[in-house]
Amino acid sequence: MLRLAPAALRFRAALPATLLCAALPATLLCAALPAAAADYTIMAPAAPGGGWDQTARAMQGALVADGIAGTVEVVNVPGAGGTVGLQQFYRQAKGDPDALIVGGSVMVGAIISNHSPIDLDMVTPIARLTGEPEAIVVPAASDVETMADLVTRMKADPQWVVWAGGSLGGPDQILAAEVAKAAGVDPTQIDYLAYAGGGEALAALLESGGRARVTVGVSGLGEFADAIRAGQLRLLAVSGAARAAGFDAPTLREAGIDVTLENWRMVAAAPGLTAAQEQAIAADIARLAASEAWRSALAAHGWTDRYLAGPAFAAELRDEVARTRQILNELDLR
Repeated sequence: MLRLAPAALRFRAALPATLLCAALPATLLCAALPAAAADYTIMAPAAPGGGWDQTARAMQGALVADGIAGTVEVVNVPGAGGTVGLQQFYRQAKGDPDALIVGGSVMVGAIISNHSPIDLDMVTPIARLTGEPEAIVVPAASDVETMADLVTRMKADPQWVVWAGGSLGGPDQILAAEVAKAAGVDPTQIDYLAYAGGGEALAALLESGGRARVTVGVSGLGEFADAIRAGQLRLLAVSGAARAAGFDAPTLREAGIDVTLENWRMVAAAPGLTAAQEQAIAADIARLAASEAWRSALAAHGWTDRYLAGPAFAAELRDEVARTRQILNELDLR
């Protein structure tokens, strides 16, 4: 149930120095203004409200706040686990040193599941940025109060439990299948509804109120955090190795499900860049990752700093693609 927005949504974070100078009275000396830093357009290949959108906007704010960039624009292009946006980015941004795209584990799985003709090797991966645990939630009115309740329902009738999460082949679907498998339920029998992002999965959960088609939601904890704190959703468990700070919920392992999983996110640049252009972008992202504004964004969203760049990230990305392909094959999710 992937939904494509009718048009890309654009947001600008700052006024370019040239326009600011033109707006000043002639009596002021425009030359006194500092030269503008690099400008960027960041594609979030998902609908507003989800993890990629949150990441792109956190980057937007931090790049401008710390003077790394003068103007940063975020463009939302949802669809097919980020592969719609990835293909558009590949076609339209070639050789553009101002173009960035957010991706991560969701996109890796979607590329495989959707047999995308464009993969991450065809753009310019720059760095891994964040990691966060997945959250398993139900509407506050649901009579499913614990993971034990959910497992009991799954064992009685796997298709009674309808999961709402992100794109096919991504960490949300993988986690739902892994939970079923660990509970002794055939993962190919679960009913999983794929949405364009965590924001749409959240909307489906809140609409259901525990009474309609969607039973349980799975996504990055940050995408559900506000609704959990507002009492709209009940957090059953998190998928990390440790409990999430500020939330009263067990890990899956503490709840008797021997599964751990982390949803990670990255940034890539356009294809066809020169070595000097790639190095300049990598330097800006390194400054971003070390900035106070970015540290504040990590804390606000509950993300873990997973910054990794250069050859180490390239090797990790290759390994992650291979691991995801193996998991999807084993769970028959391709």
